[in-house]
Amino acid sequence: MFIKVKSVEPLHDLMLRIKFENGIIKLYDVKPLIERMEDFKPLENDVLFNSVRTDLGGYGISWNDFIDLECTELWDNGVAEAV
Repeated sequence: MFIKVKSVEPLHDLMLRIKFENGIIKLYDVKPLIERMEDFKPLENDVLFNSVRTDLGGYGISWNDFIDLECTELWDNGVAEAV
């Protein structure tokens, strides 16, 4: 089951605010990815990190042609934003 991404907002400290099409908002911490996977290291650059965008169709987010995340990763590992 895919819960598509409606929008993404970069926050401080390598955090993302993800709004899904069902209206739920989750926070996603990118730091663990940077620590575990070399491919995500470039996101330590603020300019690149802040360039994040929702992919066409809402199936994920991307920073460039090489760094992206699927909607299921964001949904499964994001933390519901406190209201």
